[in-house]
Amino acid sequence: MKKENFVSLILGTVGGILFALGMCMCLVAEWNAARPGVVLGAAGLAVLLVMLIVRRRMQGKPAIRITGKAVGTVLLAIVGALALGVGMCMTMLWSMMVPGILVGLAGIVLLLCLIPLVKGIQ
Repeated sequence: MKKENFVSLILGTVGGILFALGMCMCLVAEWNAARPGVVLGAAGLAVLLVMLIVRRRMQGKPAIRITGKAVGTVLLAIVGALALGVGMCMTMLWSMMVPGILVGLAGIVLLLCLIPLVKGIQ
C-alpha cells in the first residue's frame, strides 16, 4: 500500500467516524447532545478537509482546484445524498412507503451518475 493511500485511509476513517457520530448526536433526541454533536461533526468535516489537502500534496497536485465541473459534481453529490436520505426518512419515519422508495431510488440514480461524471466513459 502506498503511503498516500494509507494516510488517506486513516484520516478518512477518523473523519468519517467523527462526522457520523456527531450527526447521530444531533439527530437522536434521546441523547440530548445536539451542541456537542455539531462540534464533533464539524471536527469530522475538518479532518476530512485536511485529508483532502494532505493527499493532494502527497500526489504533488495543488491543494484544491475549483472548476465548474468540480462545483457541479459536488452539487450533484449533495442533491443525490439528500434525495436518498429523504427517501429513507419517508419510508422509515413518515410511513410513506412507495413515495419514499421512489425518492430513494432517484437519489441512488443521481449518486450513480457521479461515476461516469468523475471517471468518464472509455
